[in-house]
Amino acid sequence: MADDVEEALPRAVALSWGVAERPQRGPKRELSIERIIETAIEIADTDGLAAVSMSRIASDLGFTTMSLYRYVTSKDDVLALMQDAVCEVPIPAEGDDGDDWRDGLRRWAMTTIEVIQAHPWFPDIPISGIPLMPNNLAVLDWGLRVMRGLPLTDAEKMSTALLLSSYARAVGVVERDVSRSRGSETPPQNGEAFTAALAELVTPERFPDLAPLVASGAYADADGADEQDDFAFGLERILDGIERYVSARAAGEPVTAFEERPEPLPSDKAVREAAKARREAEKALREARKRERETIARARERAARAR
Repeated sequence: MADDVEEALPRAVALSWGVAERPQRGPKRELSIERIIETAIEIADTDGLAAVSMSRIASDLGFTTMSLYRYVTSKDDVLALMQDAVCEVPIPAEGDDGDDWRDGLRRWAMTTIEVIQAHPWFPDIPISGIPLMPNNLAVLDWGLRVMRGLPLTDAEKMSTALLLSSYARAVGVVERDVSRSRGSETPPQNGEAFTAALAELVTPERFPDLAPLVASGAYADADGADEQDDFAFGLERILDGIERYVSARAAGEPVTAFEERPEPLPSDKAVREAAKARREAEKALREARKRERETIARARERAARAR
C-alpha cells in the first residue's frame, strides 16, 4: 500500500508525508532531508530565494552536491519542502477557536502575513496546484474547522478560504516590498517635499478624485501616520460580505453564489486605438471645462468691476 501511495505522489509530496523510501545513511550520518531543508531555509532567510541552489546547500553542509541527490531528486523538491516546512505554524486546539467565526477567520488569515514576515521569500515560490503537503493541509483544515458551523456548501467554504488566503498573500507581498524599499537607496516616497512635487503633477483637472488625497499627504503616507491598517480594513470588509452571505443562507433568502466571468475585452489594434482616442477626447473635454470655468470667472470679475 505504501509503495502505491509513493508512486502516485510527486517525490517532494511523498517525502513530506514520510512515505518515500529514504536512502541508507553513509559514513557521515548527520546528512538528512531535514537538515537539507533547514539549511535551504536559512540561506533563503539570509540571502533570498535566488541564493538557494543545490551547490550552495551542499557547501554550507560540508557535503558534495551529488550527495544531496540521494535524498531529493531536484531543487524543485527542495523548494516544495521549504514551502511546507515554514507552514508549520501554531494552530489552536479544537475548541479554542471561540464562538465567533469572524475572529477565527481573522486569526487564520493573519497567519499568512506572519509567515511572509518571517520568511519574505515564501510567496516567491510559485503555486503549482492545490495544497498536497501535510503542513499546508493542516492550515487549510484549521480554516475549514472555523467555518464548520456556517451554512455553506463545501465548495463555498473552499472559495472562502481561497478568497481570504489570496487577499492575505497579496497584502503580505505589498508590505514586504514596501519594507524592502525603505531599506534601499531609492528616495523616500513621502515627506513634504515629495508630496509637494507630486501635487504639481497630480492636478485636480486631470485627477479630480485623487488630487485631494495627494494634497493631504494621504496618498504617499508610507509610514502609516494616518493610523489606517490597510490589511485589517480590507479584511473586515471581506468578512462583512461573507457575513451577509451567511446570514442570507441561514434565513433561506435567495443568494447569488457567483456570476459568470465577463468576456475579456478584445485586444486588437482597433480597440487600442479607440481607447486611445477616448482618453484624448476625455483630456480635451477636461481642458475645455477648465477654460470654461476660467472664462466664467473672468466674466464675473468684469461684471463686478462694472457694478
